[in-house]
Amino acid sequence: MATAYRPYEPETEPRGHLVPAALKAPFQARVWREFLYLVISLPMAILTFVYTITMIALGAGLLITFLGVPVLGAALAGCRALGVVERARARALLRLDVAEPEPVLGRRGGRGGKRGPVAWVGALLRSGTSWRHVIYALIHLPWAVFSFAFAIAFTSYGWGFATYPLWRWVFPRYVDEPGLQIFGDDHGRAFYLDTPFEITATCAMGVLVLLLTPWVMRALTSVDRIMVAGLLGPSRLASRVWELESDRGTVVDTAAADLRRIERDLHDGAQARLVALAMDLGLAKEKLEEDPEAAAKMVDEAHGEVKLALQELRDLARGIHPAILTDRGLGPALSALSARCTVPVTVTVDLPQRPAPAIEGIAYFTVSELLQNISKHSGARTAEVDVWRTEDRVMLQITDDGRGGAGTSAGSGLAGLAERIDAVDGILVVNSPAGGPTTVTAELPWR
Repeated sequence: MATAYRPYEPETEPRGHLVPAALKAPFQARVWREFLYLVISLPMAILTFVYTITMIALGAGLLITFLGVPVLGAALAGCRALGVVERARARALLRLDVAEPEPVLGRRGGRGGKRGPVAWVGALLRSGTSWRHVIYALIHLPWAVFSFAFAIAFTSYGWGFATYPLWRWVFPRYVDEPGLQIFGDDHGRAFYLDTPFEITATCAMGVLVLLLTPWVMRALTSVDRIMVAGLLGPSRLASRVWELESDRGTVVDTAAADLRRIERDLHDGAQARLVALAMDLGLAKEKLEEDPEAAAKMVDEAHGEVKLALQELRDLARGIHPAILTDRGLGPALSALSARCTVPVTVTVDLPQRPAPAIEGIAYFTVSELLQNISKHSGARTAEVDVWRTEDRVMLQITDDGRGGAGTSAGSGLAGLAERIDAVDGILVVNSPAGGPTTVTAELPWR
């Protein structure tokens, strides 16, 4: 995807800076980068066009023999290689970051996972990305000629006319003419820019052209940005496939982590208590006839262990998917969850109806994790949980008045939470300046 860039919009600046911004625009490095891009585009477009036409025509002509297919494959491979250069040029001069397109053989090596020259050529010919590179090579040349002419004309005429008073002395001294000739014919009639008024008007015209040059460069390179991003980058379908593959991996990893957590909690908690309970009941059974009072005391202790084991199992089940969430929905479930938080929490849920059960579960888990973070790390005195629906999205906002400093850096709990939310096309935004307050906003799909 292409990175964002800031256009030349002096009207968006404070009113006191409108004129300085407009005057500084022709001298900004961005304008010269765009000018350099447009100048280099012409030789690059010629090279790409000639290579593409030659190789495609040669490959098409040789299709009657076995050489046509590999030649066409080489043509497409060359176009993809030139596309790498074009993306690098756009990245360096236009600050346009376009992702690499899908590999020729994909991630699994083509059909059936096979790799080799034949599979590689076949994948090249079937690849829509390769043919989009060919289209770029064919349509870029006429646009490069047009943009090159405009860039050179505006830059040369703008700077030439704006500085005309500085170099007009060249004409009377070396050319024996009073000034720059604008018009002349075979009858000896000619018009020169030599009077003070004409020199001033020429200079003013040059300044006006210079002020327009950033806008012209911006307009010309905008077309190049669209072509590079649309034809040389990954297709929307490929990007979506990669995103879904990444999300699938996140979901699988999260599910595996949850299973390991449940297994660990059962092994270290309820299972250990039940084993100890079985041993205590066995000892009580042996002492029942010899020492009834000791056996009764052991049974009483075992009864307490049973209650603790049941409570741990209940907490574990509540952590997986609480019954109140299934029976009564997100509002009552979050109210019950907030009651167990060590910080006073105000819960406001405004949902006209219940979202999908999977989204309810993710929303509950998100609020649960954030409230645990507030209890353990924030040092907050109060917290608020707001849930509402906007169009086809569920919005969660958790706010606390703690010390702040939270973030989604790698390895943090919020980073894992953000990955889990992203796996369902959600978004997690953390605003937590040092000293607080902290506001975490989560956006989830309704279905």
